Amino acid sequence: MSAVMITRKVRKWEKLPGKNTFCCDGRVMMARQKGVFYLTLFLIVGTCSLFFAFECPYLAVHLSPAIPVFAVLLFLFVMAMLLRTSFSDPGVLPRALQEEATFIEMEIEAANGNVPAGQRPPPRIRNVQINNQIVKLKYCYTCKIFRPPRASHCSICDNCVDRFDHHCPWVGNCVGKRNYRYFYLFTMSLSLLTIYIFTFNIVHVVMRSVDKGFLNTLKETPGTVLEVLVCFFTLWSVVGLTGFHTYLISLNQTTNEDIKGSWSGKNRVQNPYSHKNIIKNCCEVLCGPTYPSVLDRRGLMHEDSSVPAASATCTSTTTTTSSSCSSSSTNPVPQTTKPTAPLIPNEHTPDDAKPSIAASAERSPSPKEEHPPASKVPPLASPETDAETSLAKDKTH
Repeated sequence: MSAVMITRKVRKWEKLPGKNTFCCDGRVMMARQKGVFYLTLFLIVGTCSLFFAFECPYLAVHLSPAIPVFAVLLFLFVMAMLLRTSFSDPGVLPRALQEEATFIEMEIEAANGNVPAGQRPPPRIRNVQINNQIVKLKYCYTCKIFRPPRASHCSICDNCVDRFDHHCPWVGNCVGKRNYRYFYLFTMSLSLLTIYIFTFNIVHVVMRSVDKGFLNTLKETPGTVLEVLVCFFTLWSVVGLTGFHTYLISLNQTTNEDIKGSWSGKNRVQNPYSHKNIIKNCCEVLCGPTYPSVLDRRGLMHEDSSVPAASATCTSTTTTTSSSCSSSSTNPVPQTTKPTAPLIPNEHTPDDAKPSIAASAERSPSPKEEHPPASKVPPLASPETDAETSLAKDKTH
């Protein structure tokens, strides 16, 4: 069966090859593994809800009404930074097109020359100079591009990310050039919120214990005990993570570079991106310009798809039928009925209709007039008829 090519317009995010999920027509971009991200939302929202339900009413009356107000503002800021980090493009680099990949392969083959059989080809590396220092650009065999400086390929999302820091399952996304500052603000504000809730939980228990005793207070406020446990175990990890990234920002370094020892190896290569000043490094990372996304996720592209000819014909027929039906509905045509055979009047026919029926019957030709009778043809002769004829002639003679 022959096929028909049909061209339709689709969004570019529908055809991106990485392991990402998109929502809201490509506006929201996340990794496919989002289970830990939902756990993060549950812990933050659940702990804050218990704090607002058990501690805030008592502290607002007996201590200060500003305590719940500041807690709400801090909670909203934490949620805003978390969603901003999780739902944004971290700086994914587009993969090379077929023509670009072929051109890069030709350049590499021309630069390396003919490699003898059985010998390993040289590594695909390009050298660029940044601040009077040579930096190597590595070739990505998945994306078919030479990665820019500080970029790396994420094995979880299967994308090359510009200024790749790490893949964070707690936010359900990579952390890179376009969302690192929001990730840092999220960790810092979450540390403050955890310390804030933990501190006022202790204050709440102490104030109630003065009147009712420590054990009675714990029995009356089970939510406070749960909040203290959650905050105690998350405080160390969150505060430690914030301190670690503060150290990296002061050096203008990424987590990936720190783990690999890019600027502290045997050669003692200096970091070409550092300004040798803590304030300048912090300003560049946290107060620098917001870089646009290079993916153009919501852009339109044409996709050619083949469908069987029968379905295409049915589709076109359906379209034509619907258009003709719509045109007939807009421009009605008066219906005309052809006269049928004359009616025979009977006892149920009205008297005024009988003359017209009889007249129409007279005007209409009868079937006999239309089809004249066929001429009679003598029967064919047979032996029996011939014998009878001869006997009749003998009798006459």
